Amino acid sequence: MPLSAELEMFSDTDRSLMSQALAQGKHALPGCLPNPPVGCVIARNGAVIVSGYTQPPGQHHAEAMALSQLDTTLDGLTAYVTLEPCSFAGRTPSCALALISAGVARVHVAMLDPDPRNAGAGIEMLRQAGIEVTVGLLSDQAQQQLTPYLCKVP
Repeated sequence: MPLSAELEMFSDTDRSLMSQALAQGKHALPGCLPNPPVGCVIARNGAVIVSGYTQPPGQHHAEAMALSQLDTTLDGLTAYVTLEPCSFAGRTPSCALALISAGVARVHVAMLDPDPRNAGAGIEMLRQAGIEVTVGLLSDQAQQQLTPYLCKVP
Protein backbone atom coordinates (compact mmCIF):
# COMPACT_ATOMS: atom_id res chain seq x y z
CA MET A 1 0.00 0.00 0.00
CA PRO A 2 1.46 3.39 -0.90
CA LEU A 3 2.22 5.60 2.08
CA SER A 4 -0.26 8.23 0.88
CA ALA A 5 -3.10 5.66 1.00
CA GLU A 6 -2.03 4.56 4.48
CA LEU A 7 -1.98 8.16 5.70
CA GLU A 8 -5.57 8.62 4.54
CA MET A 9 -6.87 5.30 5.86
CA PHE A 10 -5.25 5.11 9.30
CA SER A 11 -4.96 7.58 12.15
CA ASP A 12 -1.80 8.47 14.04
CA THR A 13 -3.24 6.46 16.94
CA ASP A 14 -3.69 3.41 14.69
CA ARG A 15 -0.08 3.70 13.51
CA SER A 16 1.16 4.09 17.10
CA LEU A 17 -0.77 1.04 18.30
CA MET A 18 0.46 -1.12 15.41
CA SER A 19 3.99 0.06 16.16
CA GLN A 20 3.47 -1.17 19.71
CA ALA A 21 2.27 -4.53 18.34
CA LEU A 22 5.45 -4.75 16.24
CA ALA A 23 7.49 -4.06 19.39
CA GLN A 24 5.59 -6.83 21.19
CA GLY A 25 6.50 -9.23 18.39
CA LYS A 26 10.20 -8.64 19.02
CA HIS A 27 9.74 -10.02 22.55
CA ALA A 28 8.74 -13.38 21.05
CA LEU A 29 12.24 -14.15 19.78
CA PRO A 30 13.85 -16.61 20.01
CA GLY A 31 11.38 -18.62 22.09
CA CYS A 32 8.58 -18.63 19.50
CA LEU A 33 10.63 -20.28 16.77
CA PRO A 34 9.82 -21.93 14.41
CA ASN A 35 6.61 -19.84 14.61
CA PRO A 36 6.86 -16.22 13.46
CA PRO A 37 7.32 -13.50 16.11
CA VAL A 38 3.84 -11.97 15.99
CA GLY A 39 2.69 -9.14 18.25
CA CYS A 40 -0.82 -8.10 19.25
CA VAL A 41 -2.20 -5.05 21.05
CA ILE A 42 -5.85 -4.81 22.05
CA ALA A 43 -7.12 -1.29 22.62
CA ARG A 44 -10.28 0.62 23.43
CA ASN A 45 -10.68 4.24 22.34
CA GLY A 46 -6.97 4.42 21.47
CA ALA A 47 -5.76 3.15 24.86
CA VAL A 48 -3.96 -0.19 25.20
CA ILE A 49 -5.92 -2.65 27.34
CA VAL A 50 -3.69 -5.74 26.91
CA SER A 51 -0.89 -6.94 24.65
CA GLY A 52 0.81 -10.19 23.77
CA TYR A 53 3.30 -11.96 21.57
CA THR A 54 3.79 -15.47 20.26
CA GLN A 55 4.92 -17.89 22.96
CA PRO A 56 7.02 -21.06 22.50
CA PRO A 57 5.48 -23.76 20.24
CA GLY A 58 2.33 -25.30 21.69
CA GLN A 59 1.62 -22.25 23.85
CA HIS A 60 -0.41 -19.11 23.11
CA HIS A 61 -0.05 -17.17 19.89
CA ALA A 62 0.03 -13.38 20.24
CA GLU A 63 -3.73 -12.88 20.00
CA ALA A 64 -4.52 -15.66 22.51
CA MET A 65 -1.89 -14.34 24.93
CA ALA A 66 -3.48 -10.88 24.82
CA LEU A 67 -7.03 -12.22 25.09
CA SER A 68 -6.09 -14.38 28.09
CA GLN A 69 -5.26 -11.20 30.02
CA LEU A 70 -8.61 -9.48 29.47
CA ASP A 71 -10.66 -8.88 32.58
CA THR A 72 -12.98 -6.29 31.11
CA THR A 73 -15.97 -6.25 28.81
CA LEU A 74 -15.07 -6.60 25.17
CA ASP A 75 -17.34 -3.88 23.79
CA GLY A 76 -15.55 -1.60 21.38
CA LEU A 77 -12.20 -3.37 21.44
CA THR A 78 -9.83 -3.20 18.48
CA ALA A 79 -7.00 -5.69 17.93
CA TYR A 80 -3.79 -4.64 16.19
CA VAL A 81 -2.01 -7.76 14.91
CA THR A 82 1.25 -7.83 12.97
CA LEU A 83 0.34 -10.97 10.97
CA GLU A 84 -3.01 -12.29 9.79
CA PRO A 85 -4.63 -14.35 12.56
CA CYS A 86 -4.46 -18.07 11.85
CA SER A 87 -7.63 -19.65 10.52
CA PHE A 88 -6.62 -23.22 11.33
CA ALA A 89 -5.92 -25.19 14.49
CA GLY A 90 -2.56 -26.88 14.87
CA ARG A 91 -0.79 -27.16 18.21
CA THR A 92 -2.96 -24.23 19.28
CA PRO A 93 -6.54 -23.17 18.45
CA SER A 94 -7.35 -20.77 15.63
CA CYS A 95 -6.55 -17.15 16.55
CA ALA A 96 -9.23 -15.88 14.16
CA LEU A 97 -11.82 -17.96 16.02
CA ALA A 98 -10.48 -16.71 19.37
CA LEU A 99 -10.94 -13.08 18.26
CA ILE A 100 -14.42 -13.89 16.98
CA SER A 101 -15.39 -15.69 20.20
CA ALA A 102 -14.06 -12.80 22.28
CA GLY A 103 -16.31 -10.35 20.44
CA VAL A 104 -13.61 -7.99 19.22
CA ALA A 105 -15.20 -5.28 17.05
CA ARG A 106 -12.27 -4.40 14.75
CA VAL A 107 -8.99 -5.97 13.71
CA HIS A 108 -6.15 -4.12 12.01
CA VAL A 109 -3.68 -6.55 10.40
CA ALA A 110 -0.28 -5.40 9.22
CA MET A 111 0.21 -8.15 6.63
CA LEU A 112 -1.36 -11.30 5.23
CA ASP A 113 0.11 -14.65 6.16
CA PRO A 114 1.67 -16.35 3.11
CA ASP A 115 1.27 -19.80 4.72
CA PRO A 116 -1.01 -21.66 2.28
CA ARG A 117 -3.04 -23.00 5.23
CA ASN A 118 -4.03 -19.40 5.99
CA ALA A 119 -3.34 -16.94 3.12
CA GLY A 120 -6.43 -14.77 3.57
CA ALA A 121 -8.64 -17.39 5.27
CA GLY A 122 -8.20 -15.76 8.69
CA ILE A 123 -9.27 -12.38 7.30
CA GLU A 124 -12.29 -13.97 5.61
CA MET A 125 -13.35 -15.71 8.85
CA LEU A 126 -13.21 -12.41 10.74
CA ARG A 127 -15.20 -10.57 8.07
CA GLN A 128 -17.80 -13.35 7.83
CA ALA A 129 -18.30 -12.95 11.59
CA GLY A 130 -19.07 -9.24 11.08
CA ILE A 131 -15.74 -7.94 12.36
CA GLU A 132 -14.39 -4.85 10.60
CA VAL A 133 -10.94 -5.79 9.23
CA THR A 134 -8.25 -3.69 7.59
CA VAL A 135 -5.02 -5.01 6.14
CA GLY A 136 -1.85 -3.05 5.45
CA LEU A 137 -1.25 -0.85 8.50
CA LEU A 138 2.57 -0.53 8.78
CA SER A 139 2.89 -3.38 6.29
CA ASP A 140 6.43 -2.44 5.22
CA GLN A 141 7.69 -2.61 8.80
CA ALA A 142 5.84 -5.87 9.43
CA GLN A 143 7.23 -7.47 6.29
CA GLN A 144 10.76 -6.46 7.24
CA GLN A 145 10.34 -7.88 10.75
CA LEU A 146 8.44 -11.07 9.89
CA THR A 147 9.54 -12.23 6.43
CA PRO A 148 12.61 -14.16 7.66
CA TYR A 149 10.33 -16.27 9.87
CA LEU A 150 7.38 -16.91 7.55
CA CYS A 151 6.40 -20.09 5.76
CA LYS A 152 8.00 -19.99 2.33
CA VAL A 153 5.44 -20.41 -0.42
CA PRO A 154 6.78 -22.50 -3.35
